[in-house]
Amino acid sequence: MNSIPDHLKRGLHIVFIGFNPSIMSSETGHHYANPTNRFWKILHQSGITPRLYKAEEDGDLIELGYGMTNIVARPTKDASEISKEEYEKGRVILKDKLDTYMPRTACYVGKGVYQQFARKKKVPWGWQEESVVEGVRDFVAPSSSGLVRMKVDEIAGIYKELLNEGRPV
Repeated sequence: MNSIPDHLKRGLHIVFIGFNPSIMSSETGHHYANPTNRFWKILHQSGITPRLYKAEEDGDLIELGYGMTNIVARPTKDASEISKEEYEKGRVILKDKLDTYMPRTACYVGKGVYQQFARKKKVPWGWQEESVVEGVRDFVAPSSSGLVRMKVDEIAGIYKELLNEGRPV
């Protein structure tokens, strides 16, 4: 299986950080490609994107000031297949990416992603009091996976908080 390309450049407003690519993302080469994943709908419903994008358009978000990466590059069926060693290695690589590209905000798509990166157990939704990488604000959002039991409206409401501080003035 193939890893998928990051969409990163210096000075982005928000970088969305997932656990790792799904099998479908690996097959298509695009982030959040599984049709059961609600990422694209959440971004649009929350007002982050002006229209509903498709996974094949993931690279176009960079024009809006948004990037994408994952804490682990290896595709799996689900995050439970990721080893401690992969998280350790991924933590270092992700920190280097954030240090290099310095987005305004790192949005962790799932509490577990942030818990692995920050090595914290208790994490609230939304803006975090302390950042892992100096100069990059941390925001924790619910996973967009179809397995998450929260309703799309509720998840989109949390993502909407990104607009308060995640967009240019």
